[in-house]
Amino acid sequence: MKPGWVYILTNRPNGTLYLGVTADLPRRIHEHREALTGGFTQRYGLKRLVWYEPHDDIATAIQRERTMKHWSRAWKVRLILAMNPDWVDLYETLNL
Repeated sequence: MKPGWVYILTNRPNGTLYLGVTADLPRRIHEHREALTGGFTQRYGLKRLVWYEPHDDIATAIQRERTMKHWSRAWKVRLILAMNPDWVDLYETLNL
């Protein structure tokens, strides 16, 4: 079983949100930060990791991301505030 991660990026506190899923969180966030991914995250400058959730299985993480994509912004913001009330960039604190 391969582990997985669901994560949320933003450009500033209460800014644009991006919800993603990956099997390698540090590598994927590095790609976003260095603008190697293109698309939505690059267009809006979404480089600040403000929330993440580990899963034992990548399939579970993918399903969780699909479910969360249907959530309202307010629900996603509540998740961020519960883990990271100051909206700090959590990338530097990843010890995975």
